[in-house]
Amino acid sequence: MAGATQHPPYLHLAELTASQFLEIWKHFDADGNGYIEGKELENFFQELEKARKGSGMVSKSDNFGEKMKEFMQKYDKNSDGKIEMAELAQILPTEENFLLCFRQHVGSSAEFMEAWRRYDTDRSGYIEANELKGFLSDLLKKANRPYDEFKLQEYTQTILRMFDLNGDGKLGLSEMSRLLPVQENFLLKFQGMKLTSEEFNAIFTFYDKDGSGYIDENELDALLKDLYEKNKKGREAVERSALE
Repeated sequence: MAGATQHPPYLHLAELTASQFLEIWKHFDADGNGYIEGKELENFFQELEKARKGSGMVSKSDNFGEKMKEFMQKYDKNSDGKIEMAELAQILPTEENFLLCFRQHVGSSAEFMEAWRRYDTDRSGYIEANELKGFLSDLLKKANRPYDEFKLQEYTQTILRMFDLNGDGKLGLSEMSRLLPVQENFLLKFQGMKLTSEEFNAIFTFYDKDGSGYIDENELDALLKDLYEKNKKGREAVERSALE
């Protein structure tokens, strides 16, 4: 990780390549937990303000706290008080083709699992470098974006370095879900309540996408993924309340 005293890279540039974006991320995410938060967030905002002043951008307010609050209201889309990689990609002048990688949201966990199975071609339970390259290539083709092989390779390696948390050169299911976030976890609607038979049927119908009366492999994967996320969010809420 970059040291805190090292000058932050590239914030003054008019456009960032994928590799430069990653260097900025690694510089400010000092503890490597996948978020810029707390002191890291303050450092990032201070350096961003300096870079903007240096390029002639003037802020309406001189109060640091007010400016930071305004900044977070604008960019912290899920209001969790920290900046994720996808949020940072919208803040910094990142090259447009690479930004596409962070604009892909799937509507449901079933759609996520469908995409997962399409690109996990060898059914290994991971998306490896060549499979990820195919996924990114499809994204650019769908958006009618011209690209060359060198850039595609750079994007693939950068995404792997960003999201491959255990450094094994491939993306597991939880790592891929950071790149392809699901817009809504359906099960969160039923948090902390006992289910009536109608509510149980509503859940079954939601995951039985083809209306077959059975939950098949993809549909079951989607249900299990949502259950995992729901339990994870529940644990995080309990931990937060214990600290308050």
